[in-house]
Amino acid sequence: MQTLRRTPLYERHRALNARMVSFAGWEMPVQYEGVIPEHKAVRSDAGVFDVSHMGELEVEGPRAHEFLQSMLSNDLDKVEPGGAQYTLLTNGRGGIIDDLIAYRLEPGRYLLIVNASNREAVYESLKERELSGSDVRDVSDDYALLAVQGPRSLERLGLDAAPSFTFAMGELDGIEVMVNRTGYTGEQGVELMVPAEDAEELWDRVLERGVVPAGLGARDTLRLEVCFPLHGNDIGPDTDAISAGLGWASALDKDFTGVEELRRIKQEGPQRKLVPFEMEGAGIPRQGMAIAGGGEVTSGTHSPMLDKGIGMGYVPVAQAEPGTELSVDVRGRERPARVVTKPIYKRQEG
Repeated sequence: MQTLRRTPLYERHRALNARMVSFAGWEMPVQYEGVIPEHKAVRSDAGVFDVSHMGELEVEGPRAHEFLQSMLSNDLDKVEPGGAQYTLLTNGRGGIIDDLIAYRLEPGRYLLIVNASNREAVYESLKERELSGSDVRDVSDDYALLAVQGPRSLERLGLDAAPSFTFAMGELDGIEVMVNRTGYTGEQGVELMVPAEDAEELWDRVLERGVVPAGLGARDTLRLEVCFPLHGNDIGPDTDAISAGLGWASALDKDFTGVEELRRIKQEGPQRKLVPFEMEGAGIPRQGMAIAGGGEVTSGTHSPMLDKGIGMGYVPVAQAEPGTELSVDVRGRERPARVVTKPIYKRQEG
C-alpha cells in the first residue's frame, strides 16, 4: 500500500477538521466547511489553499536559459528577471508532459513550479537532456506554497497591486516570503513561497488576517469556472497544445521538443478542440462521459456561482463553435448542453 506524503501543513489541516483525501500521492484537504462556501469565499473575499504538494525545480548555470528555451514551449526571451511565464513541457508527439510556470529569478537561474503528479516526470525529462553548463535540481521538499486568492486577497495581506506573472521577495508579519502574482482561480491573488519550516507560522498569520481556508474541491470548481485546464483531465501526454487551445503558450517559430508536430497540426488544423460548455437543464457532467458525435467530457462539475452543470471536453471541430448544441450522456440519459466562450463564469461588475 502506498504511503501518502504530507505537506508541512498537515497538522494544521487536521486541527481544522479538514476532510483529507489522496491526491497525486499526497494526503490533502479536499474541504473544511464545504466546497460551496469555500468557493464563494474566494469569489467574494479571499481564501487560502495549501499547494505545497506542487513541485519546485531550480535550473541554474550559464546555459540555463539556452537549455530551457530549447525544452519549454513558450518564449523565455520575453521574460525579464522578476517575471514569470506559463509554459508547457512537451514530448516528441507534441503531447503535454506538464504545464508549468517558469520564474526567471536572475540571469542564469530559474525556478519551475510543476504539477505534483508530474514532479518526477518533469525532473527526469529535463535531467536527461541537461546541457553542460546547466544544472537541474529538485528542491520541492525545501519549500511550502500557499495560494491566497480572491478580490480582497491583497487587502487582507496588506500587499500592493502588481502586474500578473511577476514576483518579488517580501514580508508578511515578519516572515520573509516570495510573493508570486500567479494563481489558479481566475481571481486576483498571490502564491506565497516560504521555506518549509516557516509554513505553519505563515498559515497562521494568513488565517488571522481573515482569509478562509479552502481545499482541493473548491480549487477544482474555481478553475473550471474560468476554464483553466487540469493536467490529467483536460491535457496530458496524449493531447497537443493546439487542440487544447494552448497554442498561445507555444512559440512555434522556435525549436523545442515536438514543435514539428505542433506546426503540422496548426497548419492542417486540429481534428478536435477542447471546448467549455454549460448544461441546459438537469445533469452534472463528469470526466469520461460521452458527448454525442464523438466527443468526451474531460472535466465537469456543478458551478456554485452559476448554479448549473458546467464542463470542458474535446469535440470534433465541427461542434466547437460557441453556441453549438451538444448532447452529453449523463449516466445513460442524453442531456442538452451548449458550447460557450471562455471563461464560463464572468464576474458581474457593479
